[in-house]
Amino acid sequence: MATTLYRTKQGIVVERDGAFGLLSADWDALFIGDSLQRSLDTYESTHDDSARAAVENALLPPIGSQEIWASGVTYYSSRLARMEESKSAGGSDFYAAVYKADRPELFFKSTAHRARGHGQTVRIRDDSTWDVPEPELTLALSDEGRIIGYTVGNDMSSRSIEGENPLYLPQAKTYEGAAGIGPGLRVADTTLSDASAIRLEIYRSDALAFEGDTDLATMKRKPEELAGYLFRELSFPQGCYLMTGTGIVPGTDFTLQSGDRIEISIDGVGKLVQTVA
Repeated sequence: MATTLYRTKQGIVVERDGAFGLLSADWDALFIGDSLQRSLDTYESTHDDSARAAVENALLPPIGSQEIWASGVTYYSSRLARMEESKSAGGSDFYAAVYKADRPELFFKSTAHRARGHGQTVRIRDDSTWDVPEPELTLALSDEGRIIGYTVGNDMSSRSIEGENPLYLPQAKTYEGAAGIGPGLRVADTTLSDASAIRLEIYRSDALAFEGDTDLATMKRKPEELAGYLFRELSFPQGCYLMTGTGIVPGTDFTLQSGDRIEISIDGVGKLVQTVA
């Protein structure tokens, strides 16, 4: 039974088989132990028009106190793109090596207050000249490191800054409005199929400016592997989110502009729509 949780100004809304209802729970508590499953086991499905209206008109990013982390170079296409952008700086070998290595690339992406949700604006840096969205399956991880759900992630990235030097990665990836997640949290009642498609469309003045797609089968590392490395030496008392890398990277002939509309959809998870401020 497909279940999605939404954070709204009216509280947590449960969508189950087209029916919407309010869940009496604390968002952060749902990431602790088996609290999410226990809360849903006692939830009685309802048809609440006000709950549906809250999702449509009062939606918040699906995040409480969770940190957002990210993975890099988990797709071959991402490996090629990173090697190309950093070639002049002599950093291309780093990306080739991490793609083949046992240890994945993991980095801190965002605190909750910097995250942007469905219908909200994301940003490009004022000091960057080449900017792209990166559509990513994003894992919701409990305090124990278990995958309890999924959401759609937008790992906004300054390719010009990262390309100057790999050591500039934190500036290229972590800034105000650089992390998009939403629209809700799809509960992990079943494992996502490797055939699940990820699609990216970017519209400029309502005209399609870029489109691309991939699927989870092309991701080199499994979600459980990435989660395991993240939790090796870190604790997350209220759980966390982990973006799993991108397989869609616009080329050198494209950069985001203010007003662009970014639409990211993942089969079985949802569709995240955001506008560049």
